[in-house]
Amino acid sequence: MVEPVDMRRGGSKADNAYETIKARIEGGQYGPGHRLVFDQLARELSVSPVPVREAVRRLEAEGYVTFQRNVGATVATVDSDQYVFTMQVLGLLEGAATAMAAPVLSPADLERARELNNQMRESLAQFDPVGFTRLNREFHEVLCRRCPNPQLRSLVEREWSRLDVIRRTTFGIVPGRATRSVLEHEHLVRLIEAGASAGEIERVAREHKLATLRAFQDATAAGAAESGGAFSAGGTAS
Repeated sequence: MVEPVDMRRGGSKADNAYETIKARIEGGQYGPGHRLVFDQLARELSVSPVPVREAVRRLEAEGYVTFQRNVGATVATVDSDQYVFTMQVLGLLEGAATAMAAPVLSPADLERARELNNQMRESLAQFDPVGFTRLNREFHEVLCRRCPNPQLRSLVEREWSRLDVIRRTTFGIVPGRATRSVLEHEHLVRLIEAGASAGEIERVAREHKLATLRAFQDATAAGAAESGGAFSAGGTAS
Protein backbone atom coordinates (compact mmCIF):
# COMPACT_ATOMS: atom_id res chain seq x y z
CA MET A 1 0.00 0.00 0.00
CA VAL A 2 1.35 3.46 -0.97
CA GLU A 3 1.37 5.89 1.93
CA PRO A 4 -0.35 9.27 1.47
CA VAL A 5 2.00 12.20 1.00
CA ASP A 6 1.88 15.68 2.51
CA MET A 7 3.34 17.92 -0.19
CA ARG A 8 3.05 21.04 1.99
CA ARG A 9 6.47 20.41 3.54
CA GLY A 10 9.41 22.64 2.70
CA GLY A 11 11.35 22.46 -0.55
CA SER A 12 10.33 22.69 -4.19
CA LYS A 13 7.68 20.46 -5.68
CA ALA A 14 10.37 18.61 -7.63
CA ASP A 15 12.44 18.10 -4.46
CA ASN A 16 9.43 16.78 -2.56
CA ALA A 17 8.50 14.46 -5.42
CA TYR A 18 12.09 13.23 -5.55
CA GLU A 19 12.20 12.48 -1.81
CA THR A 20 8.83 10.72 -1.89
CA ILE A 21 9.58 8.51 -4.90
CA LYS A 22 13.07 7.71 -3.61
CA ALA A 23 11.65 6.72 -0.20
CA ARG A 24 9.12 4.42 -1.88
CA ILE A 25 11.85 2.74 -3.92
CA GLU A 26 14.17 2.29 -0.94
CA GLY A 27 11.30 1.13 1.24
CA GLY A 28 10.27 -1.53 -1.25
CA GLN A 29 6.89 -0.03 -2.16
CA TYR A 30 8.16 0.34 -5.72
CA GLY A 31 10.07 -2.84 -6.49
CA PRO A 32 12.57 -3.54 -9.29
CA GLY A 33 10.92 -3.11 -12.67
CA HIS A 34 7.98 -1.11 -11.25
CA ARG A 35 6.74 1.34 -13.88
CA LEU A 36 6.64 4.98 -12.81
CA VAL A 37 3.66 6.61 -14.54
CA PHE A 38 4.09 10.38 -14.41
CA ASP A 39 0.40 11.30 -14.59
CA GLN A 40 -0.50 8.83 -11.85
CA LEU A 41 2.32 10.05 -9.60
CA ALA A 42 1.34 13.66 -10.25
CA ARG A 43 -2.21 12.95 -9.10
CA GLU A 44 -0.97 11.14 -5.98
CA LEU A 45 1.38 13.99 -5.11
CA SER A 46 -1.07 16.77 -6.09
CA VAL A 47 1.38 18.37 -8.51
CA SER A 48 1.72 18.69 -12.27
CA PRO A 49 3.71 16.07 -14.22
CA VAL A 50 6.61 18.54 -14.64
CA PRO A 51 8.13 18.23 -11.12
CA VAL A 52 7.54 14.48 -11.24
CA ARG A 53 9.50 14.30 -14.49
CA GLU A 54 12.32 16.36 -12.95
CA ALA A 55 12.38 14.09 -9.90
CA VAL A 56 12.50 10.92 -11.96
CA ARG A 57 15.31 12.26 -14.15
CA ARG A 58 17.29 12.98 -10.99
CA LEU A 59 16.64 9.45 -9.75
CA GLU A 60 17.79 8.13 -13.12
CA ALA A 61 21.10 10.00 -12.75
CA GLU A 62 21.57 8.37 -9.33
CA GLY A 63 20.88 4.86 -10.62
CA TYR A 64 17.47 4.34 -9.04
CA VAL A 65 15.51 4.51 -12.29
CA THR A 66 16.02 3.49 -15.90
CA PHE A 67 14.17 4.53 -19.06
CA GLN A 68 13.15 1.87 -21.56
CA ARG A 69 11.84 2.38 -25.08
CA ASN A 70 8.06 1.88 -25.30
CA VAL A 71 7.90 1.39 -21.53
CA GLY A 72 9.08 4.62 -19.92
CA ALA A 73 10.58 5.02 -16.48
CA THR A 74 10.96 1.91 -14.33
CA VAL A 75 12.69 1.18 -11.03
CA ALA A 76 16.19 -0.10 -11.78
CA THR A 77 17.10 -3.74 -11.37
CA VAL A 78 20.42 -5.14 -10.21
CA ASP A 79 23.05 -5.60 -12.91
CA SER A 80 23.85 -9.13 -11.81
CA ASP A 81 27.15 -9.46 -13.67
CA GLN A 82 28.53 -6.17 -12.37
CA TYR A 83 27.37 -7.04 -8.87
CA VAL A 84 29.20 -10.37 -8.98
CA PHE A 85 32.41 -8.81 -10.29
CA THR A 86 32.33 -6.02 -7.71
CA MET A 87 31.67 -8.38 -4.80
CA GLN A 88 34.53 -10.62 -5.90
CA VAL A 89 36.88 -7.64 -5.96
CA LEU A 90 35.56 -6.35 -2.63
CA GLY A 91 36.08 -9.75 -1.03
CA LEU A 92 39.78 -9.49 -1.82
CA LEU A 93 40.24 -5.79 -1.06
CA GLU A 94 38.12 -5.64 2.08
CA GLY A 95 39.73 -8.78 3.45
CA ALA A 96 43.19 -7.30 3.00
CA ALA A 97 42.21 -3.88 4.37
CA THR A 98 40.58 -5.41 7.46
CA ALA A 99 43.63 -7.57 8.14
CA MET A 100 46.01 -4.61 7.80
CA ALA A 101 43.84 -2.40 10.00
CA ALA A 102 43.31 -5.01 12.73
CA PRO A 103 46.55 -4.41 14.70
CA VAL A 104 45.87 -0.67 15.01
CA LEU A 105 42.14 -0.77 15.77
CA SER A 106 41.53 0.72 19.21
CA PRO A 107 39.19 -0.66 21.88
CA ALA A 108 36.88 2.25 21.00
CA ASP A 109 36.86 1.16 17.34
CA LEU A 110 35.90 -2.39 18.28
CA GLU A 111 33.29 -1.12 20.72
CA ARG A 112 31.77 0.97 17.91
CA ALA A 113 31.81 -2.01 15.53
CA ARG A 114 30.06 -4.16 18.11
CA GLU A 115 27.53 -1.40 18.82
CA LEU A 116 26.66 -1.21 15.11
CA ASN A 117 26.38 -4.98 14.90
CA ASN A 118 24.07 -5.00 17.92
CA GLN A 119 21.88 -2.44 16.18
CA MET A 120 21.78 -4.73 13.16
CA ARG A 121 20.79 -7.66 15.39
CA GLU A 122 18.02 -5.63 17.03
CA SER A 123 16.68 -4.56 13.63
CA LEU A 124 16.09 -8.16 12.53
CA ALA A 125 12.73 -8.32 14.35
CA GLN A 126 11.26 -5.60 12.12
CA PHE A 127 13.57 -5.96 9.18
CA ASP A 128 14.35 -2.86 7.12
CA PRO A 129 16.77 -3.82 4.30
CA VAL A 130 17.83 -0.23 3.65
CA GLY A 131 18.54 0.54 7.30
CA PHE A 132 20.32 -2.77 7.76
CA THR A 133 22.49 -2.07 4.72
CA ARG A 134 23.44 1.36 6.07
CA LEU A 135 24.53 -0.16 9.39
CA ASN A 136 26.39 -2.91 7.54
CA ARG A 137 28.35 -0.35 5.53
CA GLU A 138 29.22 1.59 8.71
CA PHE A 139 30.39 -1.61 10.41
CA HIS A 140 32.85 -2.43 7.64
CA GLU A 141 34.01 1.19 7.42
CA VAL A 142 34.99 1.03 11.10
CA LEU A 143 37.04 -2.13 10.54
CA CYS A 144 38.78 -0.81 7.41
CA ARG A 145 39.30 2.88 8.03
CA ARG A 146 42.59 2.51 9.95
CA CYS A 147 44.19 0.46 7.19
CA PRO A 148 47.69 2.02 6.91
CA ASN A 149 47.73 1.70 3.11
CA PRO A 150 45.88 4.75 1.71
CA GLN A 151 45.76 3.31 -1.81
CA LEU A 152 44.06 0.16 -0.56
CA ARG A 153 41.57 2.24 1.44
CA SER A 154 40.82 4.27 -1.67
CA LEU A 155 40.22 1.13 -3.73
CA VAL A 156 37.86 -0.27 -1.10
CA GLU A 157 35.91 3.00 -0.95
CA ARG A 158 35.68 3.14 -4.73
CA GLU A 159 34.23 -0.37 -4.88
CA TRP A 160 31.77 0.48 -2.10
CA SER A 161 30.61 3.45 -4.19
CA ARG A 162 30.36 1.28 -7.29
CA LEU A 163 28.25 -1.20 -5.34
CA ASP A 164 25.91 1.59 -4.21
CA VAL A 165 25.16 2.41 -7.85
CA ILE A 166 24.69 -1.23 -8.90
CA ARG A 167 22.22 -2.04 -6.17
CA ARG A 168 20.47 -0.42 -3.24
CA THR A 169 20.50 -3.42 -0.93
CA THR A 170 21.29 -7.08 -1.33
CA PHE A 171 19.53 -7.88 1.92
CA GLY A 172 16.21 -6.93 0.30
CA ILE A 173 16.76 -9.80 -2.13
CA VAL A 174 18.11 -12.31 0.39
CA PRO A 175 16.79 -11.15 3.79
CA GLY A 176 17.65 -14.52 5.32
CA ARG A 177 21.32 -13.66 4.83
CA ALA A 178 21.07 -10.83 7.39
CA THR A 179 20.94 -13.05 10.48
CA ARG A 180 23.98 -15.02 9.40
CA SER A 181 25.82 -11.83 8.53
CA VAL A 182 25.40 -10.51 12.09
CA LEU A 183 26.88 -13.72 13.50
CA GLU A 184 29.83 -13.49 11.11
CA HIS A 185 30.43 -9.87 12.16
CA GLU A 186 30.66 -10.90 15.81
CA HIS A 187 33.08 -13.68 14.94
CA LEU A 188 35.27 -11.24 13.03
CA VAL A 189 35.35 -8.73 15.89
CA ARG A 190 36.28 -11.48 18.34
CA LEU A 191 39.14 -12.61 16.11
CA ILE A 192 40.53 -9.08 16.02
CA GLU A 193 40.16 -8.71 19.80
CA ALA A 194 41.99 -11.99 20.31
CA GLY A 195 44.91 -10.88 18.14
CA ALA A 196 44.37 -13.51 15.46
CA SER A 197 46.87 -13.66 12.61
CA ALA A 198 46.52 -11.35 9.63
CA GLY A 199 46.00 -14.38 7.40
CA GLU A 200 43.10 -15.66 9.51
CA ILE A 201 41.42 -12.26 9.71
CA GLU A 202 41.79 -11.73 5.97
CA ARG A 203 40.35 -15.17 5.21
CA VAL A 204 37.32 -14.68 7.48
CA ALA A 205 36.62 -11.15 6.18
CA ARG A 206 36.91 -12.32 2.58
CA GLU A 207 34.68 -15.35 3.15
CA HIS A 208 32.08 -13.13 4.84
CA LYS A 209 31.80 -10.99 1.72
CA LEU A 210 31.75 -13.96 -0.64
CA ALA A 211 29.03 -15.67 1.43
CA THR A 212 26.74 -12.72 0.67
CA LEU A 213 27.62 -13.08 -3.01
CA ARG A 214 26.77 -16.79 -2.97
CA ALA A 215 23.43 -16.07 -1.27
CA PHE A 216 22.64 -13.56 -4.01
CA GLN A 217 23.61 -16.01 -6.75
CA ASP A 218 21.46 -18.75 -5.20
CA ALA A 219 18.49 -16.37 -4.95
CA THR A 220 18.78 -15.20 -8.55
CA ALA A 221 19.18 -18.77 -9.82
CA ALA A 222 16.06 -19.82 -7.90
CA GLY A 223 14.15 -16.82 -9.22
CA ALA A 224 15.19 -17.57 -12.79
CA ALA A 225 14.05 -21.18 -12.44
CA GLU A 226 10.65 -20.10 -11.11
CA SER A 227 10.13 -17.55 -13.88
CA GLY A 228 11.43 -19.66 -16.75
CA GLY A 229 14.78 -17.90 -16.95
CA ALA A 230 13.43 -14.36 -17.00
CA PHE A 231 14.29 -13.40 -13.43
CA SER A 232 15.95 -10.05 -12.82
CA ALA A 233 16.99 -9.49 -9.23
CA GLY A 234 16.64 -6.03 -7.78
CA GLY A 235 16.62 -4.11 -4.55
CA THR A 236 16.58 -0.76 -3.18
CA ALA A 237 24.96 -3.99 1.06
CA SER A 238 26.90 -6.91 1.51
